[in-house]
Amino acid sequence: MKIAIGSDHAGFSLKETVMKALELMGHEVTDYGCYDDNPVDFPDIAKGVCKAILKKDAERGIMVCGTGVGAAIASNKIPGIRASVCHDVYSAHQCVEHDNVNVMCIGAQIVGNKLAIDLLETYLQATFSTEVHFRRRVQKLELMEVEFHEYQKKQKG
Repeated sequence: MKIAIGSDHAGFSLKETVMKALELMGHEVTDYGCYDDNPVDFPDIAKGVCKAILKKDAERGIMVCGTGVGAAIASNKIPGIRASVCHDVYSAHQCVEHDNVNVMCIGAQIVGNKLAIDLLETYLQATFSTEVHFRRRVQKLELMEVEFHEYQKKQKG
């Protein structure tokens, strides 16, 4: 699978571990930064990871920051992206199965190396359910993106 990965400075060290694990699992990994532990703004990195998914250069994304929360917020601002913080194995598969999440966000200050690898394996093996009610709900999420984009345009104009 093609994976886009990114981190801020707080997640840099764990991202390096995650990248090595992904490559050992046989995935093709593209790193969208950051490239050292100097301070960066996570929205800038999330933008690169999410663009790769939207352009179909990657099938899924991984974002690593201090808690995963900021990365999830930034990623979810982009239409077509569904990001989730995953710090437990159940959420790592359920977010894909029920919500078709395409960016998993993890917190380097929350999870250690071994749990991060378990989360990756679980997330990447999961597939979106074919059950109608899950598909309907994700379609409603997509419609919300369009509706609120139009609403914001009207408010500005």
